[in-house]
Amino acid sequence: MSTTRVRTRVGIVGAGPAGLLLGRMLSRAGVDNVILERRDRAYCEARIRAGVLEQGTVDLLAELGVDQRLRREGLVHGGIELRWGHDGDRHAFHVAMDELTGGRTVTVYGQTEIVKDLIAARLDSGEPLWFDAEVTELEGFLDPAGRPRLVAQSTDGERLEVDCELAVAADGFHGIGRRVVPASRTTTFERTHPFAWLGVLAEVAPSCEELIYSHHDRGFAMHSMRSPQISRLYLQVDPRDDLANWSDERIWEELAIRLSFDGWSLRTGPVLEKSITPMRSFVATPMRHGRLFLAGDAAHIVPPTGAKGLNLAAWDVRVLGEALTASLKRGEDALLDAYSETCLRRIWRAQDFSFWMTSLLHRAPDDEDGIMAELQRSRLRYVSTSEAAARSLAENYVGMERV
Repeated sequence: MSTTRVRTRVGIVGAGPAGLLLGRMLSRAGVDNVILERRDRAYCEARIRAGVLEQGTVDLLAELGVDQRLRREGLVHGGIELRWGHDGDRHAFHVAMDELTGGRTVTVYGQTEIVKDLIAARLDSGEPLWFDAEVTELEGFLDPAGRPRLVAQSTDGERLEVDCELAVAADGFHGIGRRVVPASRTTTFERTHPFAWLGVLAEVAPSCEELIYSHHDRGFAMHSMRSPQISRLYLQVDPRDDLANWSDERIWEELAIRLSFDGWSLRTGPVLEKSITPMRSFVATPMRHGRLFLAGDAAHIVPPTGAKGLNLAAWDVRVLGEALTASLKRGEDALLDAYSETCLRRIWRAQDFSFWMTSLLHRAPDDEDGIMAELQRSRLRYVSTSEAAARSLAENYVGMERV
């Protein structure tokens, strides 16, 4: 078995959006870095994830020079539609986010496409990116006088050893980055929600111009899109449900019921992919442990209702990239010392908004007397009749400029 040894300034674990964005940011600032990813390239470029980008995320991609395809193919949305009702009495309200926030919008562009763009840019640059390289050891990060060391094993038997000044774990909730931190050094906050999302990717033109969020007696439903030819749809289901229970025909029938509105019809087509995803809220603090920094899902997970997961990861990267550059290029550590606190302010704001959106739109499984459903409909009426309430939703959805 051969061993490859590399010495670099920043070792990054994970080639998801956070790791790839950070690598791009550091490389453009002249900071050497290495990215290790346990999956192969095909897997990374096929994972179906989030697809609603805040203006700040779009701006970051533009600053890093990886927005060419996004500008051509991304779908800019100035609002969302809320639907609700009871016993067939359905209502709809358009939240004009652009008008309520001074022109700020969101862009629909799949996380899968962002990863493809970033991987292509990384490989074109010649910067180190190893796929099929699972990090099995991450040590030395708590030694003030030492250097972190990453050890990875590739699928072809090669051993990789990366000696770095600073390490970043952008390898998700189940990655080694979070696991190697001693329990005594971290505090976690977690809540598992009593429902899941059945997500569907379908080869059919979207039935709407903007995203639809629907509250229904049978459960939440959402209509989104990935392109003019591909629709993305979601149904609230029991987290213990079996995907085998959901035929394509049943999915389309349930979506039509939950999204129903007079004068509107749901287009149907071939289902390309479907999966059931549990929902939870999670935060690990702090996000720095000596010379190891956590970013993205390694430090926080939000329910997808507020479309914040990918955008929070991008925010982590913006803050961390600037801080690492200031420290390694100029010897200025103030931003690095403040990294965790700076990010956590936005993370908790996003957690609150995501929790609020989730509670607003999903049917509560234990709502036997119907009080929660009445409260939800009251809140939806309030958003539709109060400019202040609508503006609050819009500001949070497009991304707060300051937190």
